[in-house]
Amino acid sequence: MLRMDQVHVIRHKVLVEGHGIRQVAEELRVCRNTVRKYLRESMPHRQQLRRRPRPVWERVKPRLEELLAEWEPRTALKQRLTAARLHQQLISEGHQVSASLLRSYLRERRRQRQEVYIPLIHRPGEEAQVDFFEVVVEVGGQWLKAWEFLLRLMYSGREFAWLYERCDQLAFFDGHVRAFAYLDGVVRRCVYDNLKPAVRRIVGVQRVLSERFLSLVSHYLFEPDFTRIGEGHDKGGVESRGKAIRLQHLTPIPRGETLAEISQALLLQLEQAFTARRSAGGSSASELWAAERPQLLPLPAAPFEVSRMAPVEVSSQSLVRVEGAWYSVPARWARLQATAHIGVDQVRIVCMNESVTHPRVRFGGRRVLYRHYLPELARKPKAVRQVAPELVAELGEPWGAVWRLLSATHGEREAARVLARLVGAIGEHGEDKVARALEAALNEKRIGLLDVITPASTAAPVITVPSALAGFVIEAGKAADYDHLLLTDGGAHE
Repeated sequence: MLRMDQVHVIRHKVLVEGHGIRQVAEELRVCRNTVRKYLRESMPHRQQLRRRPRPVWERVKPRLEELLAEWEPRTALKQRLTAARLHQQLISEGHQVSASLLRSYLRERRRQRQEVYIPLIHRPGEEAQVDFFEVVVEVGGQWLKAWEFLLRLMYSGREFAWLYERCDQLAFFDGHVRAFAYLDGVVRRCVYDNLKPAVRRIVGVQRVLSERFLSLVSHYLFEPDFTRIGEGHDKGGVESRGKAIRLQHLTPIPRGETLAEISQALLLQLEQAFTARRSAGGSSASELWAAERPQLLPLPAAPFEVSRMAPVEVSSQSLVRVEGAWYSVPARWARLQATAHIGVDQVRIVCMNESVTHPRVRFGGRRVLYRHYLPELARKPKAVRQVAPELVAELGEPWGAVWRLLSATHGEREAARVLARLVGAIGEHGEDKVARALEAALNEKRIGLLDVITPASTAAPVITVPSALAGFVIEAGKAADYDHLLLTDGGAHE
């Protein structure tokens, strides 16, 4: 069939320029019947021919459909029916049919069975789509797998993304809390896959939701909506956008000291990209957001508490194991029962109407604060010597300077005995007072084995010894231990 511009040339040459049919046919390399046809018709059109009989196909088709009905339930994604396999079976049964005919039939059958997508309308404040995407980031110089939580408003295209170490229920809930706070409102309906943090099980077409997810829904009063099983394209907006963010904003692999730092940088990039975006209708993204913002539901008075409770037991080392990681607690809690409140970034452990909060560490990790062991360390100088660098780093200055001075002057063994007595003074006088007294003693150069310090109540340069430490006795020493006795009035006597 000729194109419209070719029909126009034929008609113009004959009807306007006066050329003969033979001449035009030779010049344009078409037959004379074609020229005559388009002199009668000004528009090209396809002529439907009468269907030819297909006796071979009529004999083969019923058996082919029987094979498809019988074999299709016995196929898998990577073991599907092909025209070659069907052709092999039909030939073995004595049917004379070409493989190309079977390929044409299967191609048309797949086309007819393919889903037709409906162009949808998204209204302001009505719908958001939510999903997780696997990404790779560099945290502290090490490549790690992380999960990008993405919530995208379908009317304005405004989006919120945050990175998490785990793709679990806590990260799922925390992403909602952060997203709604970022948007300063709650969308009326959120669309999800049938993901485990929200759906406990599927019964027919009904979803049985987890109790914690129902609590989140009740707190923010939005409607949860789930896609058909295995039909991720039901929320194609967030699917395509999540992949685009991975390529446009997380390539090359982003670097940072923490996931929170990388997430903040990503959120800033998304905000800048959003302000520069325009819709297909010509409206700016800011104009669409201005129309959508008032349609969001108001935030509740307080955000949803993202945590999970778990009973734990405090070990004889005053350690608690939470999801494969160990956390220290005060020594007086040893061998008691406690409760862990597990959050996304923190773990809060409650016992005896007190609580201790730690940053959450990875499986197999350990988070120990030696402040929790001060009463025990005061009685165990050898243990103090083992953990002295970590202990003084935790207590801060001037404890580090005191430890270095005592170690250099008297050796680590006797320095640990002094440090144990000083640690014991913290329980009696408080950390701040002991630290101020140590600072004053360092300034006056009065730190030594015989100068075990406690806070003075006056501004006078007199440093008093607490009764608990007055009985301190030197059991071993070396010549350097007594050098400070030779110093009087800032000078040395030889």
